[in-house]
Amino acid sequence: MTRSTDKIEELIALMARLPGLGPRSARRAVLHLIRKRDLVLGPLSSAMQEVAETARECLNCGNVGTADICEICEDESRATGLLCVVEDVADLWAMERAGVFRGRYHVLGGTLSALDGVGPDELRIPQLGNRVAAEQITEVILALNATIDGQTTAHYIADQLQGRVILTSLAKGVPIGGELDYLDDGTITAALNARKPI
Repeated sequence: MTRSTDKIEELIALMARLPGLGPRSARRAVLHLIRKRDLVLGPLSSAMQEVAETARECLNCGNVGTADICEICEDESRATGLLCVVEDVADLWAMERAGVFRGRYHVLGGTLSALDGVGPDELRIPQLGNRVAAEQITEVILALNATIDGQTTAHYIADQLQGRVILTSLAKGVPIGGELDYLDDGTITAALNARKPI
């Protein structure tokens, strides 16, 4: 015999697997969804079902959308010779949210990691080389995270593409509104090394 709350507990357990949600946060979220069943839970359920059926990875860049080629790759107004390389789709979405980059993207799907057995072939690095040649890319911006694995991946890609394109990376250092007292040593070092004239 099943308890009347088994399905609710199952939903809480599934929600708790989401990034940023623990068991207590998931319990509060599920309770809110149940209370707002018509306003939130029904539409959310429908939207999740539709995304589950239609979401796919762009065959060109690795972005997530509902078509084989994403809207960014299809957009003819974007600079075709400019390619921004990011680790994952969340990074691409963050760049798009800023609204300042008008080129195209390439999502690697992670970073190189000898410890985890992730080599170039497990990522979309071979496809990057193919795109540089096929799409007549003139500049590749390496927008990878400032972690050891991110920087290792950036160096590997730079070695692979050296002499084929202009290679650049995002500036690193003091964020706007940042106070030196709250920054870590690595950020301060990067900011000092990347200083520019006023």
